[in-house]
Amino acid sequence: MSAKHFFQDPVHAVVTALKSLTLTNPTLAFDEPNKIVYRHPESIENADQKISLICGGGSGHEPAWVGYVGKGLLTACVAGTIFASPGAEQVRTCVAHRLPPNSKGLLVIVMNYTGDVLNFGMGAEKARAMGQDVEMIITGDDVGVGRAKEGKVGRRGIAGGALVIKACGALAETGASLKDVAQLGRLVGDNLVSVAVSLSRVHVIGRPIKDVDDENERLPIGTIEIGMGIHNEPGCKQLRTDLPGGVKKMLAQLLDQNDEDRAYVKIEPSDKTVMLINNFGGLSNLELGAVTNEVWNQLTSDWGIQPIRVYMGVFNGSLNGLGFGVTLLKLVNTGLGPGKSMLDLIDAPAEAIGWPAPIDIASWSKKYPPPKEQNLEDEAIKPGQLQVDPTLYKGALTKGLDRVIKAEPQVTRFDSIVGDGDCGAGLKRGAEAILSLLEKTPPTQDLITNFAKLVQTAETNMDGTSGAIYAIFLNATAHNLRVEDTGSAQQTSATIWASALEKSLVGLEQYTPAKPGDRTLVDALAPFVKTLSRTGDVKQAAQAATKGTESTKGMKPGLGRSVYVGGTGWEDVPDPGAYGLSEFLEGLAEAL
Repeated sequence: MSAKHFFQDPVHAVVTALKSLTLTNPTLAFDEPNKIVYRHPESIENADQKISLICGGGSGHEPAWVGYVGKGLLTACVAGTIFASPGAEQVRTCVAHRLPPNSKGLLVIVMNYTGDVLNFGMGAEKARAMGQDVEMIITGDDVGVGRAKEGKVGRRGIAGGALVIKACGALAETGASLKDVAQLGRLVGDNLVSVAVSLSRVHVIGRPIKDVDDENERLPIGTIEIGMGIHNEPGCKQLRTDLPGGVKKMLAQLLDQNDEDRAYVKIEPSDKTVMLINNFGGLSNLELGAVTNEVWNQLTSDWGIQPIRVYMGVFNGSLNGLGFGVTLLKLVNTGLGPGKSMLDLIDAPAEAIGWPAPIDIASWSKKYPPPKEQNLEDEAIKPGQLQVDPTLYKGALTKGLDRVIKAEPQVTRFDSIVGDGDCGAGLKRGAEAILSLLEKTPPTQDLITNFAKLVQTAETNMDGTSGAIYAIFLNATAHNLRVEDTGSAQQTSATIWASALEKSLVGLEQYTPAKPGDRTLVDALAPFVKTLSRTGDVKQAAQAATKGTESTKGMKPGLGRSVYVGGTGWEDVPDPGAYGLSEFLEGLAEAL
């Protein structure tokens, strides 16, 4: 791990890197406030005869997935901050304003990470609400974790997603239906297996330099870690071995049908396959070539498998990670007819820097005018008749949010042990934004309007998995408060709050299987809502949330990135998201 960077500000690094894509591909445009890279509307021929494809995820994985925007691949991609999924508002803006308005449908492709699934799931629902025909593919190709440990989460999405996007993008370019493209994407995903190893996790721009010493102690020279993900989480197992030994273990996990925990796809020597070697970002081209040769030699000699296509490069990176992954795709019949086999579609031309093919010279020769700017301001908020004391409303929120900000170092410490360390920063960013809102726009007696503004602020400023959950839950609560509004002026009671929150908790289950006992923020949220509904007492409800948070210590994770974390230490800390929420609720109760 190296702590040396040319940039010290991670936000500046992300934005300027995204801007550069419009320099390397003239058919692209960039929405900076929402971190959306999209195809220029005038560069898409016959847009009304094709579907749109979108993808997205945290930054730091370049070229994934912003580098796959272009002809024959994605229509648009939404980027988050480093290793954190984009927020729901970013995805909504992409769906509503950055795609051809008359396309035949929308295919949403995401890798299987909770935050991405939730935020893009909301985008898919927004598109459906707008009358669009929508399909969503959740891609998981990793075998490193295995069925027993992955639990409800399922396989992580790593480099194999590039092949899903390539095949779907090529088929979409022919004018195929949404149904056919979605079926193809799922078929490709069902025949993918990937696994990755690394010599070290990476140092994230802006993080303490001390992380370097900690990582070198955790994973000393001569040790590799197998089962690495792309979000800087630790792998599943450390091995004292050399490259041939590591590759031998990787291929066994990919191909050994006697390993019932990982035998996801049966690949025989007679099968036609595509092999992709993914550089995490830190391997030199010399080393990557040597790795590719080693994998090829063992794959052909030990397993009798000889891929008919081999790709190597950075397809889905992890900053400057010293690691690589091996992906195998079994080519099966698509049922789509001549010229539309999996291989035909992977071989089809594409124009994007993420895929190893040049930009067509005709694309360079044509000049496009600046994209027409659209008014992206949120629609006017319809007032309601539920009333609150503005002073009490502001004071209670301020007390709770101040506690969230004060708790950020502790939340970050917990999340660095069980995840990627971004939870605290996300909660603090959201809390600070809402406090700023309360100062700039003092609350009124109208709870509906006050709460709608709070929801908009939270959506815009919070990302990652917790940001997605908050966005979905708060939007549902805003809706359910309107349901409680009878149309006549009335004070908002604990009973009204409890009813709205309870319905929102049920609604959240449509987007996440998280339940109390899965070691997530739901372990604090559910006890609060249920206790408030039963007693009408905010203090008792906050105490129940804190008790739920404490119960996550030593709890085996059922969802979230904690599922993938090996080693020890996580048993002694609570779930970071639950802890942050319970701090807010305790502050809220203290002020009421």
